[in-house]
Amino acid sequence: MQDQCRDASAPFSAGHGFPETRIPADGCDCHVHVYDHRFPSAPEARLHPPDAGVEEYKALQRRIGTRRVVLVTPSTYGTDNRCMTEGLRRLGSDVARGVAVIDGSESDAELQHLNDLGVRGVRFNLSLGVVGSTETLLPVAERIAELGWHMQILMAADALVEMESVLRRLPVPMVFDHFGRISPAMRGRHPAHRLILDLLDSGAAWIKLSGGYIVSEQRSVEDPALDALATDYLRTAPERVIWGSDWPHATASAGLQPMPDDARQIDRLAHWAGQSARTAALEQVLVHNPAVLYGFDVPTAASATSTTMPTAVATDFFIS
Repeated sequence: MQDQCRDASAPFSAGHGFPETRIPADGCDCHVHVYDHRFPSAPEARLHPPDAGVEEYKALQRRIGTRRVVLVTPSTYGTDNRCMTEGLRRLGSDVARGVAVIDGSESDAELQHLNDLGVRGVRFNLSLGVVGSTETLLPVAERIAELGWHMQILMAADALVEMESVLRRLPVPMVFDHFGRISPAMRGRHPAHRLILDLLDSGAAWIKLSGGYIVSEQRSVEDPALDALATDYLRTAPERVIWGSDWPHATASAGLQPMPDDARQIDRLAHWAGQSARTAALEQVLVHNPAVLYGFDVPTAASATSTTMPTAVATDFFIS
């Protein structure tokens, strides 16, 4: 256990302590945004967070113990990926990868340039995004297939169900962020929950255990109702579950909810993984799975054998 008496504060993160959980070497935070006023917001953007850059994020890494990171272009910038790619350059290709936002009009050379910088996927955000529509999902997926990228998807549960036939035809892997935008109250009740589990089970999709504090009706990662939802995903496809902090928590900066404690987010992940299987499960979720999805080196000592998780106990979300 880390020294809880030492102040481990980090910008845009509540709390002052370290996680009780010591995470494996090369742990990856798979959902982070960076913001810089030098890059203009898209005219239609609704979230305008304060600057939150690489150096501020490194303070959070020191606090929670992660080394690798995936930067995701937020809705604020539309299809302008420069803030994200500048962050990739500053972090370095050994520890950083990116997820861009495109509209499909980009040239092959532009997409290859993003790939060379470390981009490994495209985010399709119909929750708060200012780019894309249901009609563009398949054409954009076809554009990125040759690069070996994935499609990171964020849309309302009803829209997911309406898009089922298209999702099943996508020529690239899907990554559902923020728990698939399924609230605990939707678990076992909304057909989108079953659809995501089926896509996970078939090998067509991945899930990010990010934004638990967003989908929770308590607006908190401490919500015990998140336990069963997280466990559903971990049981169904432990080899395709990843985790992200969602730092710097733009919705909290906007005053829409309390600022989360990222040390507690790590401890909650450990709880979802289960006490008896904690070490193996955390290494799979935080190290091995991100290495496979984003193309990091796979540590030879990484364990990816945990396949059994213990049993644990609808709103329109405003998501970055």
